Amino acid sequence: MELKEIAGLIRRQDPFEIRVIGHAGSRYYQLELEDSDGTCHEVMHRGKPLLFRALDEVKATLKRQGIHRAYLVHHVPQDEVVGREANYRNPLSSRIPLVF
Repeated sequence: MELKEIAGLIRRQDPFEIRVIGHAGSRYYQLELEDSDGTCHEVMHRGKPLLFRALDEVKATLKRQGIHRAYLVHHVPQDEVVGREANYRNPLSSRIPLVF
């Protein structure tokens, strides 16, 4: 999903959740959007994954799009090694709310 398409979701008032994904051992953050159907979409810009070097960049970009709430989620290598799927809803402590 392109970054500019998010504005359309806001205008239509479709429920969605934005996640800021941080990977253990990486300095970059990536955006993911979960729509009302439960489908996850990687947020893209001009056909390429949108990556950020700092949370301040993420906040500024989302604020320009009219988004004021997101969740910070960290992938840990242990989950990938044991083959466990990422579960961001349980426990709730696995995601940190960001409000800006």
